[in-house]
Amino acid sequence: MAAHPAQESFDDFYRTTSRRVVHQVYAMTGDLAEAQDCVQEAYARAWQRWGRVGSMADPEAWVRTVARRVAVSRWRRTVTATRHLLRQRGEPVTPPPSEDHQLVVQALRQIPAAQREAIVLHHLVGLPVAQVAVETGAPEGTVKARLHRGRAALAQIIGPLDAPPDVRPDARADARPEARPDAPGGRS
Repeated sequence: MAAHPAQESFDDFYRTTSRRVVHQVYAMTGDLAEAQDCVQEAYARAWQRWGRVGSMADPEAWVRTVARRVAVSRWRRTVTATRHLLRQRGEPVTPPPSEDHQLVVQALRQIPAAQREAIVLHHLVGLPVAQVAVETGAPEGTVKARLHRGRAALAQIIGPLDAPPDVRPDARADARPEARPDAPGGRS
């Protein structure tokens, strides 16, 4: 029995884009498991609306945007829950230790969310500035400024790549998204 054409279309779309979207969202969130969960939620929503989403010019951009919004919502719920626990217990709640992320992911987590988002969409996803502007809802000039500032900030954090690791600036251990008002998905 042959699959329904819409299902085949969605299955092909999922096979060809899901891995790439997971990597993109991972670069934005810095947490692979969280990125996978957010992307799966986004693809589930895309399947529910496949008649509309599948006919869009760029359904992958729709999925990426939904996944990013899911990540932001989860982050906000985590921050709210943590604040609630802090109030209830009267003592600091230490978040679970993060995984040993690659140097780039650590550096990305240290720059403002809007700059991180622009860098990921432009340099890792490969979108032109105009498309980054559409996806983020920011003017092109703002996207260009975020890219410029983000690259400069990353250069300060990472240092020269040919320098020995002990000469590079240390990744801040306290640069957890929970402790930052602008992580993930905020605007600057």
